Amino acid sequence: MKFPWHLYLMAVAYIGAGIMHFIKPRVYKRILPSYLPGHKFLVLFTGLIEIVLGLAICFTATKNIALYLIIAMLVFFLPVHFHMLYNKRAGMGLPKWVLIWRIPLQVALMFWASIYLKY
Repeated sequence: MKFPWHLYLMAVAYIGAGIMHFIKPRVYKRILPSYLPGHKFLVLFTGLIEIVLGLAICFTATKNIALYLIIAMLVFFLPVHFHMLYNKRAGMGLPKWVLIWRIPLQVALMFWASIYLKY
């Protein structure tokens, strides 16, 4: 292994999350704000992006750009988490504390990705 094991754990997490976009697209379409066009396309596209970026962080030549793109993707996803917090249907019946907790979790995921830029 060229990188720390936890970088590969991150890769598996993003690949798994991306695959879920194809397995359960309705769940992801439900959480998107109505002002975003093409929900089906966005769900499948972001799933594909997560898979590609998860794979890309495993290779020296693409790791850093993939990490920067993961951070940018997580920033792009932040409005969805706020939408879930304030829209009952998008919140999928999750407790309010879970929806609130997801926002700092996004920031923690950004920080986690930034750690590997030094390797």
